[in-house]
Amino acid sequence: MSSGSKAGVKEWVGLAVLALPILLLSLDLTALHLALPHLAADLDPTSTEQLWILDIYGFMVAGFLITMGTLGDRIGRRRLLMIGATAFGAASVAAAYAPTPETLIAARALLGISGATLMPSTLSLISNMFHDARQRGFAIAVWGSCFAAGGAIGPMAGGVLLEWFWWGAVFLMAVPVMVLLLITAPLLLPEYRDPVPGRLDLFSVVLSLAAILPFVYAFKDAAREGWQVSTFVVIAVAAVFGWLFVRRQRRLRDPLMELGLFRHRAFTVGLGSLLLGTLVQGSFILLLAQYLQLSMGLSALAAGLWMAPFAAANILGSMVSPPLAQRIGPGRTIALGLLVMACGFLMFAQAGPDSALWLPVAASMIISIGIGPLMVLVIDLVIAAAPKEKSGSASSMSETASEMGMALGVATLGAIGSAVYRSQMSDSLPAGVPESAAPQAVDSIAGATAVAQELASGTGAAVLEAARAAFTSGQAAVSYTSVAVLLVLAVLSGFFLDSRRKRGGQEGEDAPQTAGTPDAEAAERREQRQERIAAE
Repeated sequence: MSSGSKAGVKEWVGLAVLALPILLLSLDLTALHLALPHLAADLDPTSTEQLWILDIYGFMVAGFLITMGTLGDRIGRRRLLMIGATAFGAASVAAAYAPTPETLIAARALLGISGATLMPSTLSLISNMFHDARQRGFAIAVWGSCFAAGGAIGPMAGGVLLEWFWWGAVFLMAVPVMVLLLITAPLLLPEYRDPVPGRLDLFSVVLSLAAILPFVYAFKDAAREGWQVSTFVVIAVAAVFGWLFVRRQRRLRDPLMELGLFRHRAFTVGLGSLLLGTLVQGSFILLLAQYLQLSMGLSALAAGLWMAPFAAANILGSMVSPPLAQRIGPGRTIALGLLVMACGFLMFAQAGPDSALWLPVAASMIISIGIGPLMVLVIDLVIAAAPKEKSGSASSMSETASEMGMALGVATLGAIGSAVYRSQMSDSLPAGVPESAAPQAVDSIAGATAVAQELASGTGAAVLEAARAAFTSGQAAVSYTSVAVLLVLAVLSGFFLDSRRKRGGQEGEDAPQTAGTPDAEAAERREQRQERIAAE
């Protein structure tokens, strides 16, 4: 059964408008990778500046999601979306015509901050536009499919633009989309905000940034440089600020993050499942790209094209999830998807340098189909568990969990694969490799490939063969570890995420607000705020 009024033509056209910035936001995360060599030749950035050009965007998105989700609840979600779209378009122009690496880094930072307004704003507006459970589930599936499609389209779109234009054209793709959004949003999108929002605590904003940004930075740095003492120091600093942030939220009348939401099973288990699911997915995307290019020897463009089925399969998994959840329940659907993912990882564990190309591609599609229910249905569960006036905050927390999961996946499961590679490569490094080049060859398959190109053909071929065999062992270790994680998640999801998704009641019924439900708690807070305002 479904509840709430049905959405009309205006809402569905509005969904198309909301899908465009999400497609672009995801596209912007990957399009720059192909443009980096062209950009480097023009601006001549240092290696450190190149890393910041790539990473600062993701850092800012992850750091500001919670703040922007809560800000949208306070000032209006459509208003925040339009402010963010304006800033995103302006920052895109600034990035396209950046004369120096420093200017480009600053523009990318602004892109990340404004991008953080788009994700929770669009998702929370969907919850306001689609009150019927089935329609809302389908709308969220479209939203998730656009995000997945953008990631796959990014490298291809970037490659096409770079064939005809300069590197700045990659950023200018955003401008017409944002102009269209600014024109149509007032006509198609509703405005909604918390009627009694309370004050925005700026110190909480600072504490959230001080907790999230070092945390994400530490894991991204660990993925590149390995786990070092400095990595654990940065994580410890982030943990201290996180503890201070949580402590402050408990004391505030109008917290930046509604910690009370974590008392609800669907919300807590859903966020945890999303974090671990994207952790597994993040490690796989890195592994697949390395496997296709370095183990199978494909060019970057060919590897990008063979990764496109991964995104297409994700769209399929996302779109079939809502109707399947209506039949067997969201928890069982998510658990089924996780089991499908586990089968894909078992298949990927069998892939080696001499395998037929269909094997890793088929494995990637199975994995991508399986992740669809988790991404779509957990977001729906999280939003449904939150009171209506806090859907922006709930949306931002789900997106923050996804961002952190991607960073954690590369650094944790990726570290397992690297450790296995180094151990096996240390024992199997062929004779004839200079001592000065041996550490680079042992460190990673990319390093071994670079070393092999500088050696005599026979020795170089032996290095490549040993490196690919070691990479295959690391790939299998990561795959089997992922299978174990997914099986545990499948059990938890099937057990804890049942079909009761509605706020305070059974599915298909607008149940009254009862004590202990999110709506009842929200109503009590609103009454307290109104009494306080009246007294003042």
